[in-house]
Amino acid sequence: MNKLALGRGLGSLIPSKSTIGIERVMPPEAGRVVLDIPLAKIRANPRQPRKDFGAGDLEDLIQSIKEHGLIQPLIVTKQGDFFELIAGERRLRAARALGFSTVPAIVREANEQQKLELAIIENIQRADLNPYEEALAYRALIDEFSLTQEMVATRIGKSRSAVANILRLLDLPDEMLRALREGKITKSHARTLLGEVDQAKRRQLFLHMLEGGITVREAEETVYAPRARLSKDPNLAAHEKRLREALGTKVNIHRTGNRGRIVIEFYSDEELLNLLHQLTQEK
Repeated sequence: MNKLALGRGLGSLIPSKSTIGIERVMPPEAGRVVLDIPLAKIRANPRQPRKDFGAGDLEDLIQSIKEHGLIQPLIVTKQGDFFELIAGERRLRAARALGFSTVPAIVREANEQQKLELAIIENIQRADLNPYEEALAYRALIDEFSLTQEMVATRIGKSRSAVANILRLLDLPDEMLRALREGKITKSHARTLLGEVDQAKRRQLFLHMLEGGITVREAEETVYAPRARLSKDPNLAAHEKRLREALGTKVNIHRTGNRGRIVIEFYSDEELLNLLHQLTQEK
């Protein structure tokens, strides 16, 4: 698969407009043909990273398609006598709800890895994935297809640190992950919980979040402010923040007089190798 095409997202894979007809031929430079495919011939994408589909959002899409039609085609791949969906799960569900017999679709070749990548890209661009689903999708790319965090970031069009930060959410206990998936806590809440190393304090903070008795900022103050007060040089906090943003991981600076040490944390062998690469590559 062309990495550059993935980096540009679905805009490089699907047309911006389509006309009604049995077969819609795209402009020669696009090299794509949009077909009307029977709904009965389309199967769901087993690689669909999104698990939760809000009824309200789907109803809004149904109403939009009623008024304007299904403007954007689905993306499918041929599987024997059937087609397997790559991207367009919500559009497919809406079309079925409306009783459509056919839907416009682009047929393209894609292996299992490419199916997952395309499904992730579409959902991220539409902000449809919750943080838990996004983290699971990245983990699948890494575990099943032997990709590094850097490679995932390149394919998805995000920074490596952004991918690493999402993946760390999976280190939370199941109870907290379930709350994140269900929208009971936000990604910011979850990241703050990760910063609390004391398990008892973390759970107490989590319960306060569920009760709505603490904002994200208050939670961050609870976790990070006591540490910040221990610093004798307030400038160190700014230096630590700069390094954290550059490396995408926790960094602590300890200084005594004119000497000191920098502690850079990593959470897996892969993260260690990524840090070594970042710190040793030529500028």
